[in-house]
Amino acid sequence: MKTTTTKPTQSRPGPGPVPVVLIRHAQSQWNRENRFTGWADPPLTGAGIAEAHAAGKLLREQGFVFDAAYSSRLQRAVTTLDILLAELGQDGIPRTRAWQLNERHYGALQGLDKGEATARHGEQQVWRWRRGYHDRADALSREDARHSCHDPLCHDIDPAHLPDVENLAQTRERVMRYWNDEIVPRIRQGERLLISAHGNTLRALIMVLANMSVEEVEGFEIPTATPIVYHFNRDGTPLDWQYLEQPDHQAA
Repeated sequence: MKTTTTKPTQSRPGPGPVPVVLIRHAQSQWNRENRFTGWADPPLTGAGIAEAHAAGKLLREQGFVFDAAYSSRLQRAVTTLDILLAELGQDGIPRTRAWQLNERHYGALQGLDKGEATARHGEQQVWRWRRGYHDRADALSREDARHSCHDPLCHDIDPAHLPDVENLAQTRERVMRYWNDEIVPRIRQGERLLISAHGNTLRALIMVLANMSVEEVEGFEIPTATPIVYHFNRDGTPLDWQYLEQPDHQAA
């Protein structure tokens, strides 16, 4: 599929394609420590903060203007979005922090060192837990202090909606419900959106938008703090996408 890049102006775009920018949060402390993160809430590293500033500067240089912004509730995505909007000078646009955009829940793996998990369970098994579409680890007990039901960030969420563990297929269901209910109607209104989320959240979303197979999405990796520019028809139909100014990552 041919990819394009648009440079939005301050006014609402005309009847042409609507741009939506997706970005995986910048490097977090647990990214650096090579730990399973999931719904845990570590901050960005100093390198991650620098990554987010660079991404915001790139968006500003390309002339991107947004009508609204979204992030998950996890601070690594929230802080990334804060920095992007500050760099863009667009701090005042409407913002939504949606738990439905949180990272895939890794269950009992949450917080564990990936190297130690590999030594204990084998490289192939850990790869399946991390990348497999249907594979998932053991569930996290609700009595475990790591469970989201004990997290103040989740105090207003129906406990029945809080996962104990997820595979990518379940993450896809969660994300796509929110996408179709909340995001698509705004695309149909021509709104230009900026969404700061997570590797697996975005893998699951792009799997649907780009009609990827299970095999394709299992091998699909999204780098941190690299804007993805997606274009949509006014009916919400996806057209094309690319990593901003990174032609070696362009979508086929």
